[in-house]
Amino acid sequence: MSHPILHICTTCRAGLPLEPGQTAPGQHMHDAVAALLAAAPADVELRAVTCLSSCDNGCAAAISQPGKWSYLLGRLDTSLAPDLLAYAALYAAHRTGTVLPSKRPPSLARMVLGRLPDLAPPTAAQGAGTGAAQATSPVARDLPAMAPQEIAA
Repeated sequence: MSHPILHICTTCRAGLPLEPGQTAPGQHMHDAVAALLAAAPADVELRAVTCLSSCDNGCAAAISQPGKWSYLLGRLDTSLAPDLLAYAALYAAHRTGTVLPSKRPPSLARMVLGRLPDLAPPTAAQGAGTGAAQATSPVARDLPAMAPQEIAA
């Protein structure tokens, strides 16, 4: 079985100018999560990414796993690294990756900036070849209808 991938933008400047030679806040965020994982390995793969196009929202991270929703999180800083790993564990444990705000660490309750459905192509059993309008990903098919404020709030 696969495990979640936590992508952290290492070039994120958190909306601030950087002096030449100064390390980006996103790199500090990545390093903080990497240090926690080195001290206590978890069932999450950490990957550095050079830009998540969320520059106005502080440090950004994304979490993804095949068969689950992918989430973009923002307004992060190094103090939230332990909570980000707790969120990753909750994400991994949920069948579709959905972690409602009431279940997230309180510091991350309002950090979700967006989500994407599973990007894997549908299998034959899911309706592959029946036309794009009829094919439904397992994520979209299995989720209850939720208002946007319930997801991101």
